[in-house]
Amino acid sequence: MTSPVLADALGPRARRRVLVASIISGLALVALLGLAGKRLADNGQLTAEKWRFLTDPAILKFLGRGLVATVKAAAVSMALAMAIGGVMALGRLARNAPVRWLSGIYVELFRALPLLLLIYFAARALPRLGLDLQAFWYLVFGLVAYNSAVLAEIFRAGILSLDKGQSEAASSLGMTYWQTMLLVIVPQALRRMVPAIVSQLITLLKDTSLGFVLPYEELLRQGQVLGEVSAFGRPLLQAFVTVAAVYILVNFSLSRLARRLEIRQRRRYSAGSISVGGVEDLAVVAAPGAKP
Repeated sequence: MTSPVLADALGPRARRRVLVASIISGLALVALLGLAGKRLADNGQLTAEKWRFLTDPAILKFLGRGLVATVKAAAVSMALAMAIGGVMALGRLARNAPVRWLSGIYVELFRALPLLLLIYFAARALPRLGLDLQAFWYLVFGLVAYNSAVLAEIFRAGILSLDKGQSEAASSLGMTYWQTMLLVIVPQALRRMVPAIVSQLITLLKDTSLGFVLPYEELLRQGQVLGEVSAFGRPLLQAFVTVAAVYILVNFSLSRLARRLEIRQRRRYSAGSISVGGVEDLAVVAAPGAKP
């Protein structure tokens, strides 16, 4: 699969201008970081005393519990979102019109709503409906509702990215539509969807920080509690910088994993990238003569 050309290749003069602009931007960024560091140093924010609390095992254990809670919420939400997203993707590709419409409404509705609103709604509305749950499940509800809709489009795009000959070959062997989907189409599409799924996991992991509205004791919430001077006497800035460093480390590792998976699947299967939100319909996936 080849991607369309969006612009002409840069010429020598344009490349030089881009290089000069990149150097200037890089120098400006370094100068800005240096100025910020100097201001922090002048205010005593970079002294060893301000950071010594991070050598306390009790503090590290406290932050570790927050990281575990973050990973737990992300793992449970991703597992549920993948299951529901897979069902919604197949529903959007179903031959039954009401099933396609209902699946489409679910995907478009939850993909359009802000995630913070979904989490806040779960925490406020579900208890009034008799579902008095722990803060963990309110956070999971919002994450699953939003990410399942996004994953449904990723799954659907992965399925539609396959060549039509795959389904035609399966149909010629007498396979039904669902046999074709489950035994031929979906296993091959999964290879192309892995990098996109990992990328979505990174986004979901960061979105667990929205649990502060509940409040759920994830990593960001633990850092906030740690930095409250009234409670611990610890510097707020240093606590948030520590939490940010942990997020960067975890998400950078996942980003590298996603990149390696993408390169591996491109080399091994010569697979192109997928485009989420395509307008293709079921005719692209199943041959006209396929059995229902």
